[in-house]
Amino acid sequence: MDEREIIGVIESILFVSGDPVSAKEISRILDLDVRLVRKYIKKMIDSFQLEQRGLQIVMVNDTYQLATKPEYSEYIERYLGQVHKQNLSQAGLETLAIIAYQQPVTKADIEAIRGVKCDYIVNTLVNRGFIHEVARMDAPGRPILYGTTDLFLRSFGLTTLKELPPLEAEQHHQTVLFSEFEKK
Repeated sequence: MDEREIIGVIESILFVSGDPVSAKEISRILDLDVRLVRKYIKKMIDSFQLEQRGLQIVMVNDTYQLATKPEYSEYIERYLGQVHKQNLSQAGLETLAIIAYQQPVTKADIEAIRGVKCDYIVNTLVNRGFIHEVARMDAPGRPILYGTTDLFLRSFGLTTLKELPPLEAEQHHQTVLFSEFEKK
C-alpha cells in the first residue's frame, strides 16, 4: 500500500468506529509500526486543518477520533433538529473542576470542598461519562475514588490533564476553571 491508501484506510477506520481508536490498534490492523501510524495521523490532522475541512481528528491519550469542528456545531444542531444543548449546571461544573484538579478524589472530599452533599451531581457526571470510578480507597467502607474520563478531555478540548489551566490561588481555582470550561 502507498501512503495515500494507508491514510485512506486510517480515515475509514476512524469514520466507522465513531469511538476513539488507539494508534496501537490501527498499527495492528495495518501491520505497521505504531510510530509510522502516528506520523500518518499527524499528516492527516495537518491536512484537515490546511484544507479547512468540516472534520477534525481529536487526539486524547494516544487515541484518535474523527469529529466535527466545534465552530460548525450550530449548523449540525439545526440539521439534527436539536433545540438546545444540555449544559452542566454550576454545581456540576464546580464538582467536575474539583475532580479534575484533585483526582483521584472521594465523594467525601468533594463534599468537604464544596460544603454540600454531591450524590446527585456525581451520579449525573458518571452517567454523562465525564467521570468514572478509578479505584477504591483502602479505608473503612472502601470509598470510591473518582477521576475524569477521555470524554471529559474531548468535551473541553484537552488532550491531557496537563493542559488544564493553572490554578492562580487555591481559593480561586473554581472560578478559573469555570471560566475556561464556559469558553469551550
